[in-house]
Amino acid sequence: MAEELIVKGESKQERYATLFPQLQTLMSAEDDLIANMANLCACLRDTFHFWWVGFYRVYGEELLLGPFQGPLACTRIAKGRGVCGSAWQQERCIIVPDVEQFPGHIACSSASRSEIVLPLFKDNKILAVLDIDSEYLNHFDETDCYWLEKILALL
Repeated sequence: MAEELIVKGESKQERYATLFPQLQTLMSAEDDLIANMANLCACLRDTFHFWWVGFYRVYGEELLLGPFQGPLACTRIAKGRGVCGSAWQQERCIIVPDVEQFPGHIACSSASRSEIVLPLFKDNKILAVLDIDSEYLNHFDETDCYWLEKILALL
């Protein structure tokens, strides 16, 4: 794959559908998890213009900042704390339409208005969570959850 994305479509469904095979090719050419996480963040941010896209890796009993694209981020998050810690604890995708309404939300950036977090599983164990923030309310839905779960499975 060339080092550029060709993403088409007006709807997010169409953009995910054209992005996915390119990510398949990109991820299959590299076996290093951190390198693939970094490129995945760049591809998602470039395609959808999200405010922040990144990984928090499981490190003992907390999440530790991993590869990301966007402004400065929180470094460590306890299990069960904030959206990331909750997605890790609950082992599921969490969509937050308005971060100000999420109990215990960790505000790494005041510009973040909505968020989606998904766990990255390997052999039925969570290795990390993918955290995506938007500066718009109600930015994420089940379409994002569906496609991002498919994309994470590539790692």
